Amino acid sequence: QVQLQESGGGLVQPGGSLKLFCVASEFTLGYYPMGWFRQAPGKEREAISCMSTNTGDSDVYYADSVKGRFTISRDNAKNTLYLQMNNLKPEDTAVYYCATFRLCYSGSYSTGPNDYWGQGTQVTVSS
Repeated sequence: QVQLQESGGGLVQPGGSLKLFCVASEFTLGYYPMGWFRQAPGKEREAISCMSTNTGDSDVYYADSVKGRFTISRDNAKNTLYLQMNNLKPEDTAVYYCATFRLCYSGSYSTGPNDYWGQGTQVTVSS
């Protein structure tokens, strides 16, 4: 019954923006650190961002590849996680996954076998 559902992906030109959404069902999103992974064709899945359970003054992690361009946020009352993606580049093309994290800090994170994952949403950046 626990489900994470991503949406908001699509086709966008380089330099454009997209906002991804992740809605949690049948569990309380605010209990968990949350974040985003992505997997590009031929590459391993990588963590790009996560944040702790608190809204506002929370620990937030960004991969160097997206730092300064992507912004993670959450609305615990709506059981929703967001990823605002600006100045998109072709190398951002990937399937983006929402997931729970065990821990999330500004400089590191951890996941485990009990974490939940969504089905993913495709982001394609192309001219």
